[in-house]
Amino acid sequence: MLYYAQGSPEDALSSDAMKDALFAALHKLGPRKKVLAIPPDFTRFHSHAGELTRYVHEYYGPTLTHVLPAIGTHSPMTPDQIATMFGAMPLDLFVPHDWRNGTVTLGEVPAAFVREVSEGAVDFSWPAQVDRLLTEGGFDLILSLGQVVPHEVVGMANYNKNIFVGTGGPEGINKSHFLGAAYGMERMMGRADTPVRRVLNYASDHFAAHLPIVYVHTVVGRDETGRLRVRGLFVSDDASGFEQAAALSLQVNFEMLDEPLEKVVCLLDPAEFKSTWLGNKSVYRTRMAMADGGELIVLAPGLKEFGEDPEIDRLIRKYGYVGTPAVLEAVRQNEELRCNLSAAAHLIHGSSEGRFSITYCPGHLTREEIESVNFRYADLAAMTARYRPESLTDGFNTLPDGERIFFISNPAMGLWAFRERFR
Repeated sequence: MLYYAQGSPEDALSSDAMKDALFAALHKLGPRKKVLAIPPDFTRFHSHAGELTRYVHEYYGPTLTHVLPAIGTHSPMTPDQIATMFGAMPLDLFVPHDWRNGTVTLGEVPAAFVREVSEGAVDFSWPAQVDRLLTEGGFDLILSLGQVVPHEVVGMANYNKNIFVGTGGPEGINKSHFLGAAYGMERMMGRADTPVRRVLNYASDHFAAHLPIVYVHTVVGRDETGRLRVRGLFVSDDASGFEQAAALSLQVNFEMLDEPLEKVVCLLDPAEFKSTWLGNKSVYRTRMAMADGGELIVLAPGLKEFGEDPEIDRLIRKYGYVGTPAVLEAVRQNEELRCNLSAAAHLIHGSSEGRFSITYCPGHLTREEIESVNFRYADLAAMTARYRPESLTDGFNTLPDGERIFFISNPAMGLWAFRERFR
């Protein structure tokens, strides 16, 4: 059922408007006795999910007993991050998700179904795993909050991905990521109907229908001045809200280009991007836009690691971003990668497949570390002085010496593609 839907490329929902809309949707649900909120973590700060979670707390008060950030494999949120994203909400409401040891399996999507929707790219069943708090907490309402935006693993972020991946377990996360990578990232990004989504939908329909989940989706885009605006808010207990949000996201987050990009400069906010696991959104979101032989320059002042999980960090350092054929062969030959398929998928996503170069300018990693995983290295201070991101606007810029670049101030907020390549 759709409880609320408002959005267009011209809308700019204020905080008061979002609060009123959310309260109206929650009122339609009727009284609840015990509520769990599942927002994203700090890496989705701009989703406005933190603000919406504060409104949930204001509406329900002590009835909201737990907040479970959907961190997936990301690092647990720190108290400072919680305070920045969620304001003055009590810290003891927040519980960490233990993706390796704290989940239960609701059911198994049959291998035949996964094989069919992936067109034979993979041949395995898929476990629908969630944090055990969802099933053992006694909740009569689970609110999943987050932003719908193009995504490299599932096509469009959020909806049941927030549940099965954000609060998922190791096998479910690993296999979902690898399914998307094996099927082909470019075939999925910006699309609401993908093999990964069909697997998640199967799990929702067959194994999670008893869970009282209501989805709260935002769509966020930039206005003509570059300022982020909430373009839509959708609340439903089924796919209807997600589908409307995905359609709007394509209008406000997807930039279709008439020419491939020869040189792209991406800036990674140091508060948001501390690993290539996240920072490679600069690669994922631009790969369909990059010209053959082009260069992607990533200004990454906060970069200090490759994976947010220690084991994934080790695997990235060992195998590197070497392209799909080499990664698939490494998976065939090495059990440690077969047991960590999300790491293998990430290595595929983060590669240019030899089409263009990727130059990282890290704040905390050395040249040796960057080059060891198959990226180029450049000095952050020198490249920041040359490109001066504070003086650039999103899109095409011409520098004083005549160099023409395409600047992206936050790659997590969109998707860019050369029109002919997307087709």
